[in-house]
Amino acid sequence: MREAPVVVFGGTGFLGDAVVRELVETGRAVRIAARRPALPAWAEEGDVIELATADLRDEASVSEALAGAGAVVNAVSLYVETREASFEAIHVDGAGRLARLARAAGIARLVQVSGIGATPDSPSAYVRARARGEEAVLDALPKAIIVRPSVLFGLDDAFLSGLAGLTRLPLIPLFGRGATRLQPVHVNDVARAIAQLTGRPATPRRLFEFGGPEVLRYREILELLLAHLNRSRPLVPLPFLAWRFVAALASRLPGPPLTRDQVILMQVDNVADAEVGDFAVLGILPHSLRESLPSCLPAPAGD
Repeated sequence: MREAPVVVFGGTGFLGDAVVRELVETGRAVRIAARRPALPAWAEEGDVIELATADLRDEASVSEALAGAGAVVNAVSLYVETREASFEAIHVDGAGRLARLARAAGIARLVQVSGIGATPDSPSAYVRARARGEEAVLDALPKAIIVRPSVLFGLDDAFLSGLAGLTRLPLIPLFGRGATRLQPVHVNDVARAIAQLTGRPATPRRLFEFGGPEVLRYREILELLLAHLNRSRPLVPLPFLAWRFVAALASRLPGPPLTRDQVILMQVDNVADAEVGDFAVLGILPHSLRESLPSCLPAPAGD
């Protein structure tokens, strides 16, 4: 009898693609659910991958994507609101709808991807929506598992690639003094954890926060990156008030390179809580940013 597939909503995104790959490599059947689903470039003949066109805002398409599934992962992400998609529609209403329909379909295992620091009283609309999304999921499916990763990095990511672009400037502006603490986590480690959590639970924990083995200040991350890229640039502190002004100007552009929510996020440490589930609970040893740089971001000869 064929195994019931794990449905990965947002399976074409950065984290979603890594989750799909991890599931496939462990011999699981997968269904990629997205607005524009496509087979991954790495897929090989014999991989059991189905495609489903689905939008979290559309109940019928979500129900169809869930048909016959054994587990579901919600890795859909929206970082910048548009006229067509708001944080509320995707992270709150969409997440709650998915959990409700999963329960109706008899699917007991749902992994909801959120983010470290998700609180309903955050000054960030994005973070508030993530927190309310967690609540909506748990209201509909109390045994759902919430996963909160720190900032993700990996091959072809937005984080390291974006910072590498900054290092081409004659000087690099810091968020404040660059003292915000981050715990960068490899996307493949988080994907491995999520894949494990879609199976039979090895732990009663329902909340996990995943961070890498090193907690680094923003300034330290840039220094590591500069050394890896053989570049020397001055790091210049820039007050958050100035960043908010820049974000306000950038918000008028299509696909703004910087948003108010991103500035707010850089004012708060992004470090995993030691009191909730972590990689150790799942027997996973995460990779550090320091050791992973060569495989994630090729170093040029220098400039």
